[in-house]
Amino acid sequence: MPEPRVAVLISGRGSNMEALIKAAQAEAFPARVVLVISNNENAAGLEIARGLGVEALAIPARPFGRDREAHERAIDAVLVARKIEIVCLAGYMRLLTPYLVNRWAGRMLNIHPSLLPAYPGVDTHARVLAAGEAAHGCTVHLVTEEMDAGPVLAQARVEVLPGDSEETLAARVLAQEHRLYPAALAALARKIRLPEPGA
Repeated sequence: MPEPRVAVLISGRGSNMEALIKAAQAEAFPARVVLVISNNENAAGLEIARGLGVEALAIPARPFGRDREAHERAIDAVLVARKIEIVCLAGYMRLLTPYLVNRWAGRMLNIHPSLLPAYPGVDTHARVLAAGEAAHGCTVHLVTEEMDAGPVLAQARVEVLPGDSEETLAARVLAQEHRLYPAALAALARKIRLPEPGA
């Protein structure tokens, strides 16, 4: 059975996108990243993806004004046309509407820089340091309508060290993100490839 075809949605450089593409280029990896889409035509990650041999498209949100669902319908049309089976969010800085979330329910992943359900939303490294937490980390989860609240697929913990700044802590968490996200994608891809019972 062919490997599931994966698209990655980005808004900026997309370092997790790059980690996913490189991992998926290994012969044994059970999925293939074949498409990158950005809502920002100037996203540096588009050229990075093209340099790694992956089709990369910008579908800017600006022409759609406040109609977020119309923008997502344009993205979804491209995903369907490219026969995508799994969507990974990698620094995609737009809140999704129920339309796209429900279209890809169970097949859309996100990575978040905290040990969810703790610290959903933004500025997680600063909030963890301000709270005096002993541990931090990252989470890969399925995307649902509630932000950062979908079922957890995988987590990696990072010890908070004395003297950590936001930058030093973020760098250690990011290193774990680059390891964790491909592993979680691989695990989901293997499940998706399983035949239906009785098939």
